[in-house]
Amino acid sequence: MLWKYLIVFLISMVPLIELRGAIPVAVGMDLGLPEWAVLLTAIFGNMLPVPFIYLFARKFLEWGDKKKWKPLKQFCNFCLKKGQKGGEKLLKKAGNKGTYFALFLFVAIPVPGTGAWTGTLAASILNLDFKKTMLAILAGVLTAGLIMLLASLGLFKVIFGG
Repeated sequence: MLWKYLIVFLISMVPLIELRGAIPVAVGMDLGLPEWAVLLTAIFGNMLPVPFIYLFARKFLEWGDKKKWKPLKQFCNFCLKKGQKGGEKLLKKAGNKGTYFALFLFVAIPVPGTGAWTGTLAASILNLDFKKTMLAILAGVLTAGLIMLLASLGLFKVIFGG
């Protein structure tokens, strides 16, 4: 039984897939886990890397950007530029007061390219407040998790017809 939780947990930790992929996999594979347990396991798995991303990803990317090994330098430079550009775009749209709400929405809406990993990296690059960032990301992950669970259980199909 533990391995079933481990599947959900590990998939939730994978960048770009996160709980947006873990919850549908758990429901689709019919692992026999209670829905609330799938949701909590996916949330925990998705959130576990977040503080480490915030605290260390930018440092790693800046370190790698200074290295002579071209593939590492190019990758790190690309990530830094993309994160900076995305972060500035987020700040411009949100304004000073709406930054953390915009971060929440960015993480909460489960579409490709958004999520806890990307949102946290952008917040780190922008030097946003750690505690406020963690709360915005957590709220976004909770919301995305609920959306994905409801969608995976087919409730949207029932509500909106189909």
